[in-house]
Amino acid sequence: MLNMERLRTLDALARHGSVSGAAAGLHVTTSAVSQQMAKLEREVGQQLLAKNGRGVRLTDAGRLLAEHAGRILSQVELAQSDLEAHRGQVVGELRISAFPTAARGLLPRVLAALRAEHPGLRLRSQELEPELAVAGVVRGDLDLAVVLDWYNKPMPLPDGLVKAAILDDPADVAMPVDHPHAGRREVGLEDFADDEWITWGEGEFCHEWLLFTLRAKGVEPRIAHRAAETHTQLGLVAAGLGVCVAPRLGRDPVPDGVVTVPVRRRVRRHVYVVWRADADRRPSIRAAVKELQSAGASLGGDVAPGDGSPGDGSPGDGSPSEGES
Repeated sequence: MLNMERLRTLDALARHGSVSGAAAGLHVTTSAVSQQMAKLEREVGQQLLAKNGRGVRLTDAGRLLAEHAGRILSQVELAQSDLEAHRGQVVGELRISAFPTAARGLLPRVLAALRAEHPGLRLRSQELEPELAVAGVVRGDLDLAVVLDWYNKPMPLPDGLVKAAILDDPADVAMPVDHPHAGRREVGLEDFADDEWITWGEGEFCHEWLLFTLRAKGVEPRIAHRAAETHTQLGLVAAGLGVCVAPRLGRDPVPDGVVTVPVRRRVRRHVYVVWRADADRRPSIRAAVKELQSAGASLGGDVAPGDGSPGDGSPGDGSPSEGES
């Protein structure tokens, strides 16, 4: 009898390409991965891993079993979804993540509403950046993830995931109250070519978006300070240390000494929720997506029907069409 946990380890090895990558994806030690693989090799009586320089690679037998493992794990997910759907009740455990400003400005009301409506549902939430959250959904560590991309820089999603729009989140430029542009009705990002910028961490999706967008306008930004949280960035702005892009979701209250001015050509983030296609029929997924979209609408988001919600028959791309440059 093949052990499911060992098959999950093999699947992670095939997807991540290394023991360290699989360990990180499964949130275990590299030693634990090696031990699981050694046990799996004894179970099947064949070598599944071979040395490849300092790392390892899957043997032909390893690749063959990994293909089966992926299908088996998907079938287990489908079986769980069907059982939940058969019961027709929103019960069990739901693991959800959101990026920081959504975790602050969106998720609390959603979790509270779900708990009130569905007392048999056990909710587990955490704050995660979009790239990590998507990886968690793919691995099966998360059931749902609230993620984002920008109007001019979409984030590619792996195959096997479904998404639904929650809201579009406009962003302004935040600047000190005595900044020369503080009294303007609108600004362009290029108007701050000579300013120091406060941005997100190196390599983060939003930081890369800012570089991409400013460089497209012929501006090489002067990055002075980095901070993951919007309110930390705004605190640095209040101290007169630079300007930042400030999305509106989860932003209030804006500290004293800071002015936010809309961008002339609307800058916005698409906020959406992703889940695995093989979990699409779970009542808990349906309930959570519905509650997220309801919360997005109450915040002024524009979510069209047929946007990838569970069971609507769409391909799952809930992002509205986008024409800005």
